[in-house]
Amino acid sequence: MVSVRWYLRYGLSYRDVEELLAERGIEVDHVTVYRWVQRFTPLLADAARFARHSLGDRWYVDETYVKVNGVWRYVYRAVDQHGQVIDVLLSARRDAAAARRLFARALRALKVMPSEVVTDAAPVYPAVLDELLPSAWHHVEQYENNPGSGGRGGTVTESGVEGPADCRWCGCGHGDRGEDGSGE
Repeated sequence: MVSVRWYLRYGLSYRDVEELLAERGIEVDHVTVYRWVQRFTPLLADAARFARHSLGDRWYVDETYVKVNGVWRYVYRAVDQHGQVIDVLLSARRDAAAARRLFARALRALKVMPSEVVTDAAPVYPAVLDELLPSAWHHVEQYENNPGSGGRGGTVTESGVEGPADCRWCGCGHGDRGEDGSGE
C-alpha cells in the first residue's frame, strides 16, 4: 500500500517506486507496482471519501472544452462551496441532455438536494434545474460558478489531456467515464 500511496501522492513513475522499494530491501518489478496501482487506487479513493467534509448545500456547476485523444470534448464539473468535487461528466455535446446526465448522476449518487445551484449563463441550465431540482435556487453569475479557478476561466492546461484516464485531475473518480459512464 505504501508503494501505491507514493505513486499517487508524489507523482513518481513505476520504476521510481520500484527503486525506492529496492532501497528498502523489497524486490518487485515495475509492472507489479502498476498492477497494485490499478487494483488499489479505487479502494484508497473510496476510503478517502469519508475524510472529506460533508457535502455542502451550494453547488457550483461549470463546463470547459478540452482535447481528449485529439478530439474536443466538454467536461462538466459540479463542486460544492467547500471545493469538493461532486461529479464530473465528459460529453461530446454541450446540451440539455449532458447537463441532465450530470445532475441526475450526482443526485442519484449523493441523495442530497442542494438549496442553491450557481451556473454560468448557459441557456440549458434553467430548464434542467426546474425539472430535476425545482426547490433549488438557480443563481447565474459569470465567474462565480468556478471557484477553483479564481474567476480566470478553465481548469485545464491549454495542451489538453491525452486520454479519458487523464481526466483524473478532477479528483473524484468519475472523470474517466465517457458519455455512457462505461469508460469508453
